[in-house]
Amino acid sequence: MAKEETYKGKTMEELKRMSVDDFMKITTARQRRSLKRGLNDAQKELLARMNKFKSGGTKKPVKTHCRDMVVLPEMLGMTIHVYNGKSFVPVQIFPEMLGHYLGEFALTRNRVTHSAPGIGATRSSSGVKKAKG
Repeated sequence: MAKEETYKGKTMEELKRMSVDDFMKITTARQRRSLKRGLNDAQKELLARMNKFKSGGTKKPVKTHCRDMVVLPEMLGMTIHVYNGKSFVPVQIFPEMLGHYLGEFALTRNRVTHSAPGIGATRSSSGVKKAKG
């Protein structure tokens, strides 16, 4: 028997039926404060576009620059394309993401990878084996 996913004691069906005010009561203090202040215009527009997409009003993927949007239960199962400063990164919303910000899932910095040392490298890098070729 598969274990049913919960978030702070609430099942996913209960969470989806929850209003934003009820969800605020079970989130952490930072997110509660952010939601209590109210959504800004960009966040309201994002929710409107998400609802339009869910109802089948549009086929375009939901894209946003709104990295400071708290992940709400009504977003569960959706794929939102979040801007990372260069491109839109598709972020699929899972139950573990509830209460986090969208920007946490679209990283803005890439991992640095270095190649072999070049001409004029220091003596300390002579121990690194060069590729033959």
